Amino acid sequence: MGPVRLLHTADWHLGKVLRGVDRTPEIAQALEALLELVRKERVDLVVVAGDLFDRPQVSAEAEALAVEFFLRLRELGVPALVIAGNHDPKERLEALSPLLALAGAMVRGRPLFREEGGVVEVKGLRAALLPFVSERVLMKRLWQEAEERHRTYAENMRRILANLASPLMLGHFAVEGSKPGAGEFAFHLSESYAVPASALPTAARYLALGHLHRQQQVSEAPLAWYPGSLIQLDFGEGEEAERGALLVELPPSGPARVYPIRERWGKPLRTYRLAPEALDGRLEEIRNFPGYVRLVLEGRVSPAVKERLFQALPNLLAVESALALPEELQGQGRAELGLLEAYARYLEERGRKEEALVQGLKQVLMEVELEALAPGA
Repeated sequence: MGPVRLLHTADWHLGKVLRGVDRTPEIAQALEALLELVRKERVDLVVVAGDLFDRPQVSAEAEALAVEFFLRLRELGVPALVIAGNHDPKERLEALSPLLALAGAMVRGRPLFREEGGVVEVKGLRAALLPFVSERVLMKRLWQEAEERHRTYAENMRRILANLASPLMLGHFAVEGSKPGAGEFAFHLSESYAVPASALPTAARYLALGHLHRQQQVSEAPLAWYPGSLIQLDFGEGEEAERGALLVELPPSGPARVYPIRERWGKPLRTYRLAPEALDGRLEEIRNFPGYVRLVLEGRVSPAVKERLFQALPNLLAVESALALPEELQGQGRAELGLLEAYARYLEERGRKEEALVQGLKQVLMEVELEALAPGA
């Protein structure tokens, strides 16, 4: 028996809307590229480690693209393993699972123990399927007794991972020390939701992770990787982060081999941080940027200036005000502060340098955006 060739992918975010722009057509092109990789690389199994969708309520187009992908995989004779991420509509994924099973895709929307079906067999491999699980659900599943409620998320995740330990494992969670790629929910990357690498079962030969949008290896033993998101999903730090997919070879014995596939599917996003007096001299450069742009300008930005910029720059999605840096930091390559950075500076100046407050604000802003963009909002 030869090696099993896996295509490890995650964080599709079908249905993603960024500042009014639907990114689903760009994600559809990335899915076409994945199908071509399956053909070209003679892939035996596709694993999708969560966040197929971007929100609980997605468009019919987004859902149809996901179903079509797995139907086309079936035409190639390639099965798939799929778990839900924190963005996914878990109940909807469970409802779709019988249909996707006809296409050869095994789907888990909620976590199950080994004895409940959390471990399956495919292509001669035992594979554990661990969708994203919130702290509330994890406590309910593992520790009903009141005296056990003090256990941390990491400790409980260690126990469920040990229960599911298998040669191949899929999981949607943040590993402690890994680097975000921008766009992930900050609250679900915070310390309370981070799992230490020491909690990963050494019995696993390969741990296929999802949740972080930056492609990266996070553990050597067991070998654990994030493939990154298919496209660049949001502005911010990580605009140059590697992303794409991973080709993995699991031989009958010996270590797994990982071949990163680093692609720039979709349109690029870039943030320009400028002083107002530098704006006119950069307009042509910004206009010619092949993707979408966010402008962060020092000081207040009037509605009239915003309107002029949106008219002049068809690729402009956002104009934001920023607080100026102290004089001693100006001209050192960093420009002005965005909203979250400004809030952090505000707290620091008042003796309240609390990262939890900044992360809380980011979570609220993301949830407000999701609510505003949901159907019927």
